[in-house]
Amino acid sequence: MVVIITGASHTGKTALAQKMLEKYKYPYLSIDHLKMGLIRSGNTSLTPMDDEKLTEYLWPIVREMIKTAIENEQNLIVEGCYIPLDWQKNFEEKYLEKIKFFLLIMSEKYIENNFENIKNFADTIEKRLCDDCEKDELIRDNSNNLKLAEKLKLDYILIDEKYEINF
Repeated sequence: MVVIITGASHTGKTALAQKMLEKYKYPYLSIDHLKMGLIRSGNTSLTPMDDEKLTEYLWPIVREMIKTAIENEQNLIVEGCYIPLDWQKNFEEKYLEKIKFFLLIMSEKYIENNFENIKNFADTIEKRLCDDCEKDELIRDNSNNLKLAEKLKLDYILIDEKYEINF
């Protein structure tokens, strides 16, 4: 089984991946680690601020890693924001039946009511060297993901009243 966890920045992707690792003992791949390895090694001229271009650059690599894990009958959790929401179009049915997808979306109400907590929990699993989280950007990114998820008929986890994810 391959578990894909995505969502906007600060939605708890890494925390969920860590909880799944602890519960199921599946290894996980942080796309952020892959991104920084490629950037720091000089294998790309992209920077951490090139979000859209990074998705285009990283997704083909991650997609093929997912296929390889499935073909090898290995479990893997893949988490990060560099997963296009139309990801399913890149997989044949034989792969799709082995993938569980989690899209985390925070409602505007949740962000408005919990913004300080969101920022305070940003370092729960990993230390962020630079965290320029802005409320308006967080609201916009989550709202865009919600609209796209509804358009694409994707399942998603809406974090609205309290942060609680059951898997």
